[in-house]
Amino acid sequence: MYSENLYEPYSISFQTLNECPMREHTHSFFQLVYILSGTGKQCINQHKFDYQPGHLFLITPQDRHSFDVESTTQFFFLRFNDIYIKSKALQTEDVQRLEFILQNANHKPGCILKNQTDKILVRPIIEALIREAVNRDLYDREVKRQLVNTLIVIVARNIAKYLPEKINSSSDEKIVEILSYIQANIYEPEKFRTENVCKHFGISRNYLGRYFKKHCGETMQSYIGNYRLSLIEHRLKHSDKRINEIVRELGFTDESHLNKFFKQQKGLSPKAFRERLLVN
Repeated sequence: MYSENLYEPYSISFQTLNECPMREHTHSFFQLVYILSGTGKQCINQHKFDYQPGHLFLITPQDRHSFDVESTTQFFFLRFNDIYIKSKALQTEDVQRLEFILQNANHKPGCILKNQTDKILVRPIIEALIREAVNRDLYDREVKRQLVNTLIVIVARNIAKYLPEKINSSSDEKIVEILSYIQANIYEPEKFRTENVCKHFGISRNYLGRYFKKHCGETMQSYIGNYRLSLIEHRLKHSDKRINEIVRELGFTDESHLNKFFKQQKGLSPKAFRERLLVN
């Protein structure tokens, strides 16, 4: 696997591809990928998501990713790094918070846009960026910079909606590390057992419980349960994975274990949940 670097604060490019020429790789920078047209699969950290026009993906530094193109696809790429976020180009009152939000995005597949009104807003911004890049008109650099800033802030807003309410850029560094550890190991239940988290961070069980509740407003087990639930829902909504495949992927004992967990949270089985989606 190779790693790609960026030698400028940000760059814009757009390509039409019949197949993705790049094998799985990582970046040292952030990358936004927007699908203008076409279909295929986004592959990130060994998981896949079916993409279609209107999907926007955030690839964070060190994410392993690639795209499997199924029908001719028009991609838009915006690459940017910490230098750009911290520069005066981003006229935001809280650059530290913006950087925190982007760095702590959940590293799972899928469109980053959760807000329906933002989905409508993003495409015209990207089309305007493409026009400016092609036409190179007067003040095109200034116009592009303003559009890039707007796009980054919209992405941050959509991520922020799904961070624990009490977690922000001023949060204790240790809680951010614990959340990152849980997210990184969510597919291996043994690793996020309380005793293993305590051992990894060198803290006691009682301290971990109090500390997590204080900083996140919920217990660690509640956070893990809600996070696993969101991953299951994501697969039921956006993939054709069979239930037994989700069982294996997320480390449940068997289908009965997954069904019981899901039904306790949602009031219906994963199969019934997926069937309801098809009807609606």
